[in-house]
Amino acid sequence: MAQNVAQKLIESHLVEGRMEPGEEISLKIDQTLTQDATGTMVMLEFEAMGVTRVKTELSAQYVDHNLLQTDFRNADDHLFLRSACAKFGLWYSRPGNGVSHPVHMERFGVPGKTLLGSDSHTPAAGSLGMLAMGAGGLEVAMAMAGEPIFVKMPRIMGVELTGKLPAWISAKDVILEMLRRFGVDGGVGKIIEYYGPGLVNLSAMDRHVIANMGTELGATTTVFPSDNAVKSFLKTQNREADWVKIDADRGAAYDEHDEIDLSKLEPLIALPSSPGNVVPVREVAGREIYQAYIGSSANPGLRDFAISALIVDGRQTHDRVSFDINPTSRQILENLVSLGLLEKLIHAGARMHQAGCGGCIGMGQAPATGRISLRTVPRNFPGRSGTKEDQVYLCSPETATASALTGVITDPRDLDMAYPRFKEPKKISINTDMLIAPADKPGTVELEKGPNIKPLPAFDALPQTLEGPVLIKVGDDISTDEIMPAGASVLPYRSNIPEISKFVFSRVDEGFYQRAMDRGQQAFFVICGDNYGQGSSREHAALAPRFLGLRAVIAKRFARIHWQNLINFGILPLSFSDPADWDRIAVNDTLVFKEVRQALEQGKRIKIFNKTQNQLIAVSYTFSDRQIQMILEGSLINVVRKKYKKP
Repeated sequence: MAQNVAQKLIESHLVEGRMEPGEEISLKIDQTLTQDATGTMVMLEFEAMGVTRVKTELSAQYVDHNLLQTDFRNADDHLFLRSACAKFGLWYSRPGNGVSHPVHMERFGVPGKTLLGSDSHTPAAGSLGMLAMGAGGLEVAMAMAGEPIFVKMPRIMGVELTGKLPAWISAKDVILEMLRRFGVDGGVGKIIEYYGPGLVNLSAMDRHVIANMGTELGATTTVFPSDNAVKSFLKTQNREADWVKIDADRGAAYDEHDEIDLSKLEPLIALPSSPGNVVPVREVAGREIYQAYIGSSANPGLRDFAISALIVDGRQTHDRVSFDINPTSRQILENLVSLGLLEKLIHAGARMHQAGCGGCIGMGQAPATGRISLRTVPRNFPGRSGTKEDQVYLCSPETATASALTGVITDPRDLDMAYPRFKEPKKISINTDMLIAPADKPGTVELEKGPNIKPLPAFDALPQTLEGPVLIKVGDDISTDEIMPAGASVLPYRSNIPEISKFVFSRVDEGFYQRAMDRGQQAFFVICGDNYGQGSSREHAALAPRFLGLRAVIAKRFARIHWQNLINFGILPLSFSDPADWDRIAVNDTLVFKEVRQALEQGKRIKIFNKTQNQLIAVSYTFSDRQIQMILEGSLINVVRKKYKKP
């Protein structure tokens, strides 16, 4: 039977289950990726399992999110991660070496392999012909211990690319076109696979841009074939030996299908405050801007910075505009220097930042109050930039740079200049010196834990009956950034659950934490709308609310990773049988989950009674036996501790 690329990748790693959409399958994981905002918790979880060494082919830990060292906390955590990598057998990417996704692609990505990362943009590695997925930190820790990942078999959506991108149009406009068509939940439960004659005109790094932001569609992952473009990329990285050809069989079918003629695309831009709020640039041209930001994992390639440098060559950006350049790796920074491109950016007024995530996750570079910031980052969720009620627009490097010159949102085709196409050199400077290999003798390594690193909280098993109030009610498309914010004031507490829990829902309801604490961390519930938990994979958005007392979330629909993270920490994610019931529940209503433990054990319907409104609420769930066990035990870590407990 003819197979597409996604089917080949899944079948070659299938441990158990049937490849039928909606069926739970388990997959062998070859590689894992962690970054410092999630990695400290992964290492604490891995330590708690009692496993002495990672069992994957390769695992890597990157320090890219929390680079600002305004006090001891981030610095201490960097030392902890370094020691954990040496002890447990991971590669360690030092602070300032770069963003995890492009660095992993350069140094470790291998076509045909699986990659599981505690970062939602891990699917960027699909650009190499990998099956790469984001997951909660605990699931990544499990994969490091040699356990498979469990997912529901996705539907596979084939997108045929034809034609060639015109001048001033780039890969960012391709993924923005997908978001314009399908929105932030159009990819839920799907793998997006790109194919067709238009691929010949997209480099591996162009594909990275598209695969990275496939996460914003809600997709499980994005895959591309491993073809000559991938071979050329690996050759440039001195890793041609890692290349294998992987493409779809002739006559391969897809569950869904769409087509994009690249030659007909125009510059696009996502308006505040959703990646799915996409319009043509010309519709909003002329709006005054404060900031133009180049970089992030969504536009990380040498080409993305080079094209910006060539546009501003010999010019000066507008005096009102903060022209922020956020290099994505030290290697790219070195090549910008050697090619004379960095000088062009600096002369034009660029403000240079460390090689890392930076302003993308609110770690510096926050825009001015009420002013427009054009960014090549993947997300513009409310407040993510670090500025409350921010005005962040997502666009290509071409659009951001053109606008930096004029001071207003500008369609780059309207600049009075020819499009400065950039041809990547066949040979570039390679920097591997800031990647530290695992220690040969891990038994001699001691974990370095600073005072900000606290033990994992203990979570109790599910009681027979749950009763408590609805502590908060929210609408559709609530992101994990709104549940558990990032930023310079929050992320340093990532290893300290009691402290980071103070920020839960703070961007939605500033009094939420105090209400939870006033209840003595007793059981409470959250009511939410459609696509709850979209965005980042950070498990803190489940872990911190669980610490405060959250035991169940009732939603119209959940985003995939957050749904699993809730289960991982013993929180019941339940769906309204009738979405109209969302309107019938109010904040402070008391809900009673009658004999909920028995219902799960026997596979029966869960009965919820709203004591305040004197009515029953019909809900549904689709848990596997494995997931039910996690909820009954109170968390996956409780299940794992039993499995790995030493006799």
